[in-house]
Amino acid sequence: MKLLFVVNPISGGVNKAPFMRKAFRLCLKYGIEVAMYKTTGQNDTQQLRKMLADEQPDKVVSVGGDGTTLFTGLALMGTPYAMGIVPLGSANGMAVELNVNPNPLEALKDIIMSQQVAGLDILQVNDHYHSMHIGDAGINARIVEAYEKDPNRGMLTYARYFIEELKSMTPFKVQVKTDREETSETVYMSALCNARKYGTGVPLNRESNPMDGLFEVVLVKRIDGPALIKAGLARFNENFLDYENGRVLQARQATLQFEKPVLWQLDGEVIGRFDEIKVAVLQGAIRLITHGDNPYLKA
Repeated sequence: MKLLFVVNPISGGVNKAPFMRKAFRLCLKYGIEVAMYKTTGQNDTQQLRKMLADEQPDKVVSVGGDGTTLFTGLALMGTPYAMGIVPLGSANGMAVELNVNPNPLEALKDIIMSQQVAGLDILQVNDHYHSMHIGDAGINARIVEAYEKDPNRGMLTYARYFIEELKSMTPFKVQVKTDREETSETVYMSALCNARKYGTGVPLNRESNPMDGLFEVVLVKRIDGPALIKAGLARFNENFLDYENGRVLQARQATLQFEKPVLWQLDGEVIGRFDEIKVAVLQGAIRLITHGDNPYLKA
């Protein structure tokens, strides 16, 4: 067996070197060949695809957070290669959603052992951008923008920006047209969900399944003290998820229009301001190495 590790050295401010040393020792012990590609931010897709052609691995291992997972998945689209996820980012939302073992070395062992490969959906946004997990406009996108610029990472930094945004947040109007229905709402946040929860564990909806060929548009119409308390409790028990504060629309395609451009983030990466967002699901676009504890295999 040969593994190709795709490593983002800086994702989430997490040092990947200790894990990689353990991973290489494990592979050496069992006679597994290894190759590694470190992302640099320059021509990564082309360079990774060249390495895939040269190395022809049996499995690809994405080491990092949601951004690294998305990058690896997009690079593998249209190829016969399947990837597994080792969660080593500041937010590992997709890994949590797919019930990937939170211990990186144990997650690697699952990838090595597993023969289960399933199709994972991708959202295509404005024909150019992609999302595997959750994208949104509104309060969270502005928090992500500030968080990206701050050299300090972690939940305390995120919480500080969250509190600042709560003080200044203003609602905005959005008109949504899907392949099933239309609506117009005034919201504090609009989200595109291929998954149920953020990396923090706070859920946005109960319906999302990243393997069903559908996505959810979530419109959050109220953010106040009681709503925040319920959101926090929903992290531990989804029965506290309050749909009175919002609306969920399920779709294969959707267009969101705004009165003026709003800031958007996709999978933790800010992509800019847009007055129109067009979304389509690419069903089963990624070949994912998973296991029987993935709840969506049985859905």
